[in-house]
Amino acid sequence: MTRSNNKIKLLTLTGVFAALIFVVTMIHIPTGNGFTHAGDGVIYLSACLLPAPYAVAASAIGGALADGISGFPIWIPGTVVIKALTALFFTNKTYKTVNLRNILGILPSLLVCVIGYSFYEAVFILGQLSWSTVTAAFTQLPSYAVQICSSAVLYIAVGTFIDKTGLKKRLI
Repeated sequence: MTRSNNKIKLLTLTGVFAALIFVVTMIHIPTGNGFTHAGDGVIYLSACLLPAPYAVAASAIGGALADGISGFPIWIPGTVVIKALTALFFTNKTYKTVNLRNILGILPSLLVCVIGYSFYEAVFILGQLSWSTVTAAFTQLPSYAVQICSSAVLYIAVGTFIDKTGLKKRLI
């Protein structure tokens, strides 16, 4: 495959993953100031299949679109940064999609999600960075934990299917 064709293929897959992240994120359960979903599982998958810059773009675009269309545009800047960082905890440079390194990537993803959104909420939603606003923002912790757990289940289930079928080799 020529270099130009490979780039077109990667850009196309980036768009497909951005759309999948958006769709799965839109299947959400409303909570407190936002919603919980399994869309991060598709972010994990995209980061295990695409080179990092493409996975970062798909993650930021898909998550931002979901926030905007769901009626939560105030969250878009935070989502762009948090979802982009989330993609960086995984690698596509291994033969298997589901491997120890990528499974361990779920843990820092959880931390970035919880800490990132909590501080974003404290500063941009509640209006100031103080002990009380950070404490109030961290009340969303159970929702974030459910989001990461459901995303992990989706990632492991679909990733295992991808590994068993050899889809990664044919896709990328």
